[in-house]
Amino acid sequence: MQHLIKISILSFFLLISVTLKAQVLISLVFGKALNTPKIEFGLVGGMNRSYLNDIKGSEGLNQFDLGFYFHILMKNSSYLSTGVLVKSNVGATGMPVYSIGNADFDTIYKDGTLTKKISCFYVPILFHQRFNNRWYFEAGPQLGLRTKAVDIFEVSKLDGDLTYTRDVKDQYTRLDAGLLGGVGYKFKKEIKSMAVGINYYYGLVNVNKTPDVTMKNSSIYFYMKIPIGVAPKPEKG
Repeated sequence: MQHLIKISILSFFLLISVTLKAQVLISLVFGKALNTPKIEFGLVGGMNRSYLNDIKGSEGLNQFDLGFYFHILMKNSSYLSTGVLVKSNVGATGMPVYSIGNADFDTIYKDGTLTKKISCFYVPILFHQRFNNRWYFEAGPQLGLRTKAVDIFEVSKLDGDLTYTRDVKDQYTRLDAGLLGGVGYKFKKEIKSMAVGINYYYGLVNVNKTPDVTMKNSSIYFYMKIPIGVAPKPEKG
């Protein structure tokens, strides 16, 4: 029960922490208390390449992720893997721009490029199975909460590049959900060790509120996991 209370407190503070400094500070403070023989806690970060399915002409968008994770031992080498990606974006780029109803603006940006960037909190709930305590696979649902969304108009002119950012969060649903799965590799055979891996997310929810427009998120995540608060082994002597 005490561990559940600590996890709840940490989750609350991390969800309202929107900067890297706040997240790292909280992780360091709580990390040692949350790492137990049956629970591994740490930071996860890396890069994701996101896509907007069903949107013709869109291209993948490279972005960075940062969050925290929990591996909770269930039995033998089977774990429940969860946590929160606090800093995570989805979206796509390379799309043609659209009219915003301003003749001067539309003339300037008519040959430009549109990038859609949607900021979310993502919570994976995964079955995590390890083999020889090195390789592992994990799979399960992932839930998302949209916080911000912008359309970025970009065009190159003779006098330089022009960029215009438009707030469009009201065009998207607050919630996203889909399936996440992938594989990873632990650097050491110890139960708690740094690891790298790759996951793929396939969104099942149409996140666009515009009638007759279907838009589902998907992402390929390349990540590293770093356990926090794990005490080093005592030296033999």
